[in-house]
Amino acid sequence: MQRYFFIRIFGMFAVAAAPLAFGQAPASAASIPDFSGVWAHPYFPGFEPPASGPGPILNRSRIRGGPRDGLANANQFVGDYTSPILKPQAAEVVRQHGEISLKGETYPTPSNQCWPSGVPYIFFQHGMQMLQQPDKVTFIYLRNHEFRQVRLNGSHPAHVAPSWYGDSVGHYEGDALVVDTVGVKPGPFAMVDMYGTPFSPALHVVERYRLIDYAEAQGAIQRGSKENIRFGRGVQSLEFDPNYRGKHLQLEFTVDDEGVFTTPWKATITYAVPLGLWEEHVCAENRLGYFSSGREAAVPAANAPDF
Repeated sequence: MQRYFFIRIFGMFAVAAAPLAFGQAPASAASIPDFSGVWAHPYFPGFEPPASGPGPILNRSRIRGGPRDGLANANQFVGDYTSPILKPQAAEVVRQHGEISLKGETYPTPSNQCWPSGVPYIFFQHGMQMLQQPDKVTFIYLRNHEFRQVRLNGSHPAHVAPSWYGDSVGHYEGDALVVDTVGVKPGPFAMVDMYGTPFSPALHVVERYRLIDYAEAQGAIQRGSKENIRFGRGVQSLEFDPNYRGKHLQLEFTVDDEGVFTTPWKATITYAVPLGLWEEHVCAENRLGYFSSGREAAVPAANAPDF
């Protein structure tokens, strides 16, 4: 059942922050932290609640009994539409998605529709690779060839053209890489998380990446393990190494959207060096979909022949 669930959610895969001041002088090469390489986190959906303050939407549906008693039920996404961070209209959207899930049905998401994920939704992906260059940082995600590029030491244009991953600019700040993203395109499945929480054109996401010691990482990992299920062995090509005690990569991100949320909120994703190989994962589009309502999947199709 668990393995089938992952297939449903991932879409049939084959194998507040105040505005930051960008445009600072580039950091010297000697002072730039090295985040390069492959990283993985083992939990799904993956957002780790903060130690204090407003956090992400959590699942009202919980596992009852057994070793996972009390954890979020990853076979049933029922977002907490009563959360005080949600404005009324957004709360209703989350409630409606939860009602679909409670009926035993699956609603469309960017990942199960083979659609660009956007930010911060894409952070659920358990495998991520960072490529650092003098003028940009590239993020490659394990599933469906998704990637993002961050321009370093630049600024957003006066008029940002909306795009699937938004316009991202970044800079190094001490031991951290800080990324500022605006202009994320609200597509047909626009959501910031697996619970269908919507976003508006006002969405503003700030990411802060740091290398931290194992001991410092434990707080966030434990918060994540109390909320999210852990991927079982054999479900992913990149296995999380439970014995790894080296440096962890921690992403702390802040989400601000005055069209949806009453206040900015934070969450973390804590990565470690994985076991296994970086293998190709392709989203196998299915025109007929797999929803009980019989709707077709949102696979682009021509209405007329092109020859």
